[in-house]
Formats: sequence, structure tokens, C-alpha cells
Amino acid sequence: MLNIDGDQISIGIDLDQGGRLASLQWRDMQFVVPFNGDVLRWGWYAMAPWAGRIKDGLVKDSKGVNHQLPTTFMPPHAIHGFGFFSSWQDLGGGKQLLEFPTPYNGAQVIQHFEILDDALRWSLEYEANGCDLPFSLGFHPLIARDIGKGDSAELDFKANKMMVRDQDYVLTGEYLPQPPGPWDDTFVEIIGTPEIIWPGAARLTVESDAPYWNVYTESEDGICLAPQTAPPNAQLLGVTGDNYIEALFRFSEDL
Repeated sequence: MLNIDGDQISIGIDLDQGGRLASLQWRDMQFVVPFNGDVLRWGWYAMAPWAGRIKDGLVKDSKGVNHQLPTTFMPPHAIHGFGFFSSWQDLGGGKQLLEFPTPYNGAQVIQHFEILDDALRWSLEYEANGCDLPFSLGFHPLIARDIGKGDSAELDFKANKMMVRDQDYVLTGEYLPQPPGPWDDTFVEIIGTPEIIWPGAARLTVESDAPYWNVYTESEDGICLAPQTAPPNAQLLGVTGDNYIEALFRFSEDL
């Protein structure tokens, strides 16, 4: 475990378990869903070089040739990239490197965690290095519903639009107004700053300029607020992701 301590925040990065945050404590409260045997549903991890589901695990290069992505974790689709089940290399200074396997040969991503006074800045930067496959980036923080103090978490999240998905959770390209939760869905045109409140204990705001947000509230253990540079199944929707994403996780007391 790679541990980094600040005045108010301490984090533990498990390099061999997806380079994910296995621990994030602020003022002795734990905000990470711990290991539970499900590689997709614990910790805070990076999604790269794609975020969300890719239908049938197929992507096309610039010549129109199909390439198969692994579908091990959500068959028949690929999900959330290579990062969450790979070992990352520590670069020091809160940075970690992942070099991608086939078919993304040569491409890589650098992850950076920066501890501030009462906030954590998390960023990802993709370098293609000649790889011409489509890519997107995203964060997948499983934020604990119970942190040892206060009441269970309450989510304040508003958006103008939600992207329609089919029965296989593959986006169709259509939109509808935000319905009531629970959600495992992608939203655009976010209103205000998303916030999770533990009444009587803490507040967590998530700030990002990312155009797409996937929100997952179907777990009893955690809530996921996942900013992304492109939606799931982006290539089939004609969307290209940026090569950089950043989010600021800001903590405060709930009095």
C-alpha cells in the first residue's frame, strides 16, 4: 500500500489492485467502500482508456478495423477500461503510470492525486503514443454511505438530461429529463455542484468540468459520482473524449 498523508486527509493507494484508493480518511472518517470481493464495486479507481460499457467490447481504429476488448467482467460487453484490474507503477509525487496492453499498445495514462487542506484533486492524462483507437477517461469513486459518524449518506445531484439506455445498459443516443433514482445512468448538463451529505458529520462536493457524469446509487454500501470525458459506448454515439480529466473532492463539516 502506498500511503500519502496531509494535514487533514490521508490516502492509501493499492498499486496492485488497479491503482485505486483503498482508503481515504478525512478527520478520521473513512470515505471509501472497502474491499468486498467485487473488483468493480470497491475503492476509488480510474477508468481508462474507456469509461463505462462498450457494446460487445468492439472498437474501430482509424482504418475501420475492429479490435476486441476484454469482456471478462460484464459479458458480452467491455467495461471501465484496463486500469481497475491492472498493476500500476509509482512515479512518486502522488503520480502513477499505467501502460496499456493490446490492442492499446503504446498508449498510457498518468494518474495524479494531490492532497490539499480539505480537498483531494484527482487527475488523469492519456498519451496515445501512436495508438489510433478511441479513448475516454473517467473516475469511479465508490463513496461510502456510512463513514462511522453522523447519519447515512444523502445525495444532492441535479441534471437537465439523462441519457437513455437499453435493457443491456447500452446508451441509445436519446435523452430524457432526470427521473427519480435509484440510478445507474449517465447525465449531461449538470446543475450546480453535486454533493453528498452525512447529516451531523460531513459534506463532500465533487467539482469537475467533465461533460458527462455517470451516477450509481443502486449499492447499499456506496454512491458513485463518476465524471467522464465521454459517455459509455462513445464511439458508436460519435463522441470523442478529451485526453485529460480532473476532479476536486472537497470536504467540510455538516453542523
